[in-house]
Amino acid sequence: TMDKFRMIFQFLQSNQESFMNGICGIMALASAQMYSAFDFNCPCLPGYNAAYSAGILLAPPLVLFLLGLVMNNNVSMLAEEWKRPPGRRAKDPAVLRYMFCSMAQRALIAPVVWVAVTLLDGKCFLCAFCTAVPVTTLGNGSLAPGLPAPELARLLARVPCPEIYDGDWLLAREVAVRYLRCISQALGWSFVLLTTLLAFVVRSVRPCFTQVAFLKSKYWSHYIDIERKLFDETCTEHAKAFAKVCIQQFFEAMNHDLELGHTHGTLATAPASAAAPTPPDGAEEEREKLRGITDQGTMNRLLTSWHKCKPPLQLGREEPPLMGNGWAGGGPRPPRKEVATYFSKV
Repeated sequence: TMDKFRMIFQFLQSNQESFMNGICGIMALASAQMYSAFDFNCPCLPGYNAAYSAGILLAPPLVLFLLGLVMNNNVSMLAEEWKRPPGRRAKDPAVLRYMFCSMAQRALIAPVVWVAVTLLDGKCFLCAFCTAVPVTTLGNGSLAPGLPAPELARLLARVPCPEIYDGDWLLAREVAVRYLRCISQALGWSFVLLTTLLAFVVRSVRPCFTQVAFLKSKYWSHYIDIERKLFDETCTEHAKAFAKVCIQQFFEAMNHDLELGHTHGTLATAPASAAAPTPPDGAEEEREKLRGITDQGTMNRLLTSWHKCKPPLQLGREEPPLMGNGWAGGGPRPPRKEVATYFSKV
């Protein structure tokens, strides 16, 4: 069972972008289902209709947007890259902008679906603007001027509530409902068209004008993600090897103490000789994984150094001074044979 979960986790890690797109699509469908299951109850009171409708139109999209950001694994990576000290590797604002825009585009899908569904349904718009219906045009215009403004507002505010509306003598409720829903659906389709055009421009047209900058930002964004994952895997391997060696030493020392106590308690005349403990199989391999870091203080200093002073992005044994923005080498260098070693967890 654990092997299956590990395979699923590795598959999700290798297909993170497709997985996040699927999550965003599920959230978009969930937002539409949430609205269809939501019981919209307009208060039908002047001064409260607009506030209630604004809350229904804006509060759920904000919650869905925050949920979309929270479910994105790159949020912590972006915050870490934004807040870390520059050290020997400067921060590139273009990469940070690319990472944020990539997350925001996915997180905005569900809120856009909620707003579009709300406007196309028309209940929210009807509740918010029922007091702004032109009674003189759609209703009995000769009776409207004779009503006080508060009484007219109280009467029109009940249009969304058919069970308490009693103003058919002034304005037929069906006329007002059709009028406001028509405007709401027109705004809804306009909103869908504008967001579709904006998404097309952002996803298709923008990289054509800034292709070089787009490729650089995309590459280094992937690099930060992969570097973080490999560092976490390396730390996990080191912690596992450190714990294993520490436990082995503990049991070896305990076994040695027990043997000494047993020897001193006997009445044998021969001198007690404690044989040197032989290292168990695999101990040397575990020590090699420690990479020379065998105490807590050294490991803490290494982690602090990684956070405050990451190595410059320039391969080679020598580390020349950082130039430019730290994301590329400075100047030509003599040709050198590079050897890359890959470690894989099997």
